[in-house]
Amino acid sequence: MAGKIKARISRRLGFRLAGLALILLGCFIRILDPYPVRMSRLIYFDVLQRISPREYNPELPVKVLDIDEQSLASWGQWPWPRTLLAQMVQNLGENGAAAIAFDMLFAEPDRYSPARLLKDPSLAGVLTVESNAQKTDYDVVFGLEVARWPVVLGTAARTSQEGSKISSKAGIVEIGENPTAGLVSVPYWTPIAPPLDRSAAGIGGVNVSPIGGMGVVRRVPALWGGPDGALPGLGIEALRVALDAPYILVEGSSEEEGIVLAVEIGDFRLPTTEDGEVWVRYRKDQPDLYLSADAIMQNPDDPALRSEIEGHIILVGTSAAGLFDMHQTALGESVPGVSIHAQIIEQILVGDLLSRSDVTAALELVAFVILGIVVTVVMSNFGAVASFVTGGVAAMVVILISWLSFQNQSVLFDATFPLAGGMANFGLLAGYLFISTEREKRVIRQTFSHYVAPEILDEMEANGHQLQLGGESQEITVMFSDIRGFTPLSESVSATDLVALLNALFSEIGDQILVERGTIDKFIGDAVMAFWNAPLPVDDHPCRAALAALKMRVALENFNSSSIMRDRPPIALATGCATGAACVGNIGSRRRFNYTVIGDVVNVAARIEQNCRHVDYDILVSHSIQQATKSDLALLEAGFVDLKGKSEPEPVYLLVGDRNLAGSAEFKALEAAHFRLLGAVRSRASQFDVANLSKECAALAATVEPGLASFYGTLPGRAADFRSEMVHAQPVFSHHNGLRENAT
Repeated sequence: MAGKIKARISRRLGFRLAGLALILLGCFIRILDPYPVRMSRLIYFDVLQRISPREYNPELPVKVLDIDEQSLASWGQWPWPRTLLAQMVQNLGENGAAAIAFDMLFAEPDRYSPARLLKDPSLAGVLTVESNAQKTDYDVVFGLEVARWPVVLGTAARTSQEGSKISSKAGIVEIGENPTAGLVSVPYWTPIAPPLDRSAAGIGGVNVSPIGGMGVVRRVPALWGGPDGALPGLGIEALRVALDAPYILVEGSSEEEGIVLAVEIGDFRLPTTEDGEVWVRYRKDQPDLYLSADAIMQNPDDPALRSEIEGHIILVGTSAAGLFDMHQTALGESVPGVSIHAQIIEQILVGDLLSRSDVTAALELVAFVILGIVVTVVMSNFGAVASFVTGGVAAMVVILISWLSFQNQSVLFDATFPLAGGMANFGLLAGYLFISTEREKRVIRQTFSHYVAPEILDEMEANGHQLQLGGESQEITVMFSDIRGFTPLSESVSATDLVALLNALFSEIGDQILVERGTIDKFIGDAVMAFWNAPLPVDDHPCRAALAALKMRVALENFNSSSIMRDRPPIALATGCATGAACVGNIGSRRRFNYTVIGDVVNVAARIEQNCRHVDYDILVSHSIQQATKSDLALLEAGFVDLKGKSEPEPVYLLVGDRNLAGSAEFKALEAAHFRLLGAVRSRASQFDVANLSKECAALAATVEPGLASFYGTLPGRAADFRSEMVHAQPVFSHHNGLRENAT
């Protein structure tokens, strides 16, 4: 018992160590944060936003002046002359725009300027320009108009250096250990055509993702790390200009260089990632956000239009398909890049800012560890089903925490890694448990195979749900086999040698029982009890039990000639078989029980086995077996035995051989002589006639079954057994208490 407890504890400890190893492996993977882990996290954040997108507030002072298809149709293809853009800026400024930010580039001088057109060789002699306009530069015209109003011009990241340097118009104030050193870096900025770079109130980066960035736009740098210092993004710079704030405050870590915690513009504070990016809290794209550029050009004095512009931050961009400025959002929409800048300004104004810090990532790791521990401990104690239920509840708690954090605190808490890690731990531990269970199952099968045939085990595993164990009444065949002369044998060898001898013997004869699909009930001392037709049905079970007895006889002969029996007297077996109804099931206490059989057929088989000594033959079977197998076995009548509790004697039969022997001429001759002998006994013939007939049978039996010689030699003295007279039975084995008792 102590060994089993120790083994159970050892298995549980091994299981928990395996779970701990998986938890540590998961922590290591999370720290490495490979691409699949990152992508699953980002997709999960997209799902959160799709479930609960930000609500659009039409009262917010942010609008997009859209150079749409209608505007291009009315004012010509892009790019427009800078004089036209100057008129646009004038119209917006006069309508009270708080800031005008261009989500477009002015990298080259205006090609429509008369000064440039006159230098075009292809237009020489064709184009005529008034003398007072020959030196007109549209960039200067546009620059003068830009200088009058709060205008922010855009620049874009590029990989090659060209033109003048780009530096921020805003003062960048850093708090902490050089936080701007960790910003998303840009190799070079696209230059702005002079004199526009000097005229603008602000300059901002128009990119919504780093160079080469593709796919869904989830984060946009609030500040960029450029070759000439930090530069704000277009939306951030537009907000600064609208607030007339002279500087942008960058809050960093006081302990580590290059870590950005937040960016402050006036009274607004936005939390950022370590590299200065802001998570975009998206809303559905709204048509109300957009104003057509054609409208401001055609009707600049429209009062309704003025109400849409006055005091608003106006972002000038394009949704025209041919200008290729469309991006994918976390909500699955394709929107112009200028719309993303507008949404960043909106969420800053309403304070609906998403955040995700190292503390949040650490809590996710803690959630994974707790979930892994729960799965491991519950599975090691209560199994996979309880672990699945408990783990499912824990997973729901993690999802609920994640949702509440997003909905109420705007915190991005990743539930995918704790859940995926927990599921992976559950799957691997379940596999470990399955392998361990299969190993134990094989051990149990190997152990149980000593009691039932492998074929029965296969059927039990395949059809186990059909078994009705625990007390079922059915017809079975019972066998008792006992060693003759066991006491002298036990006195001639040591106890250790005797145990080894019995184990070897029972292994030999037990195999024969299993071959014939029998179930070994128990070994008691020098006896073995077996039964057929349970726990699974066995066809022809009376015949199989008889064949097992015959095979046991052959196995015993081989055993007696083996080395283990050298210099020892040969062992003899007495075997009795009977068929009848019995109760089959688990018999015993609630804590300990045996699968066995209870019924009158057990006592009948035991008493028949005892009468083998009385008739001097090794195998006797009941009348019920003879009736079921008379065409399949070589049987000879052996007389009647008195059974305790029975009013009539029980006829028994000598089991001589199998079907082949039964059909042989030798056995038929013996059977005829045996029939004549029994006739003489029953007719009370003279002792002389009975003796002569017995000798004749013994002579015929010498070629059929030599073991019959003893039976025929003692038969004249047992003539009463064949006249159905009551016979005093020999001591009989009682199945109920495992003791031997004398029956009268």
